[in-house]
Amino acid sequence: MDQSPHPLSQNYYSQRLRLHYVEWENDGAPPILMVHGGMDHCRNWDWAARALSEHYAIIAPDLRGHGDSEWSAGGTYRELDFVYDIEQLVRLRGFDKITIVGHSFGGFVSLIYAGLNPDIVDKMIIIEGLVRSVEDFNTRLAEPTHQRIKRWMEGIHKVSSRHPKRYRTFAEALDRMRSENSHLNEQQATHLTRHALKQNEDGSYSWKYDNYIRLPFVDSEYIDLFSLWQRISCPILLLRGEDSWADDPEKDGRIKLFQNARLVNIPNAGHWLHHDQLEIFLNTAKAFLQE
Repeated sequence: MDQSPHPLSQNYYSQRLRLHYVEWENDGAPPILMVHGGMDHCRNWDWAARALSEHYAIIAPDLRGHGDSEWSAGGTYRELDFVYDIEQLVRLRGFDKITIVGHSFGGFVSLIYAGLNPDIVDKMIIIEGLVRSVEDFNTRLAEPTHQRIKRWMEGIHKVSSRHPKRYRTFAEALDRMRSENSHLNEQQATHLTRHALKQNEDGSYSWKYDNYIRLPFVDSEYIDLFSLWQRISCPILLLRGEDSWADDPEKDGRIKLFQNARLVNIPNAGHWLHHDQLEIFLNTAKAFLQE
């Protein structure tokens, strides 16, 4: 097929919000849904998506409150809202089977979706998407409900007075992007920054994501996360960067909560391993998808 250098930009609606996604078309090819992480955007997948689109149809959404998707009215974000948005996109596209690649928070909500729809998800590649350790999960559950809700309310109050960071120039924002991930080369950092920014009326730049997504999710304590993981029947490839802050799911035992998962640690890579070691990621992903 003749591959376009740029994906097609599309919109859909979920809970009255206009949500954005990009699509690397490949008629008749099996679909792959690629879900970005928190405070990120769908164009972070461009290099991987372009390579995978030779054999797959790629769809990469901007999560609500991120990228070119609308922000949630009232500033409240729940984990299940993000999960519903994935379900709505899959439903609208009419997919009976779907493979999901998710990074960080995008992997986290994708695992919840797969636990709810184990008959639809064919395979999963999850890049540091387990997010919470067993200890963290148990600590959250042990905290009294009134304290969890009060902490969430206090967070809402604090973030309401927080003004989005403004950068006088694109170069200033680019420096911030570089500081977040020292593994990025110049071309990667420029591309990611360009798609992550919006220009304000005064000519300055701010990140596109909604500051309210920084808050803890009010519905977290009501989801029996591990029971959902145990419902996922498809093969899962868990990827972790050896230089990342993320805990090793084999060492802490979380990998045992899945029916069919294996872990690959990627050397010389941090949390964004699909950027830091793109070729290794693609080779590992392609081999898994072709099994």
